[in-house]
Amino acid sequence: MKLIGSKTEQELREQLIKSKESLFGSEEKKRLLEVLRNIYPKMNTVYILHWIPEQGEDIYKVLINDNMIAVVELNRYNTKVEPEVQLMSVPQYIQGLNKQKQIKLAVAIDLAKQSLEK
Repeated sequence: MKLIGSKTEQELREQLIKSKESLFGSEEKKRLLEVLRNIYPKMNTVYILHWIPEQGEDIYKVLINDNMIAVVELNRYNTKVEPEVQLMSVPQYIQGLNKQKQIKLAVAIDLAKQSLEK
């Protein structure tokens, strides 16, 4: 998907940057970061694409570097429960996504590529 610099893209860009900052800087996201580092040791950058707070767990969909999607389910109350993790490629993930989520993914990939070039 080609980015055009729209207002929607700019808002998503700001949202994704904040999600990355909270992941690397907040205590409450520390466990998610540890899980991601364990499953993908070559991780250099990561953006949270989607977060679903359920009753007993949190489900995160994250872009790792610019080519991998991880779906991570973390038990909110019992940290000893092993997280459920599913890895997939970007082409696998993009199938069936609505337009808004495709734009968000494209912006996240653009941000990741910029970050990886540094």
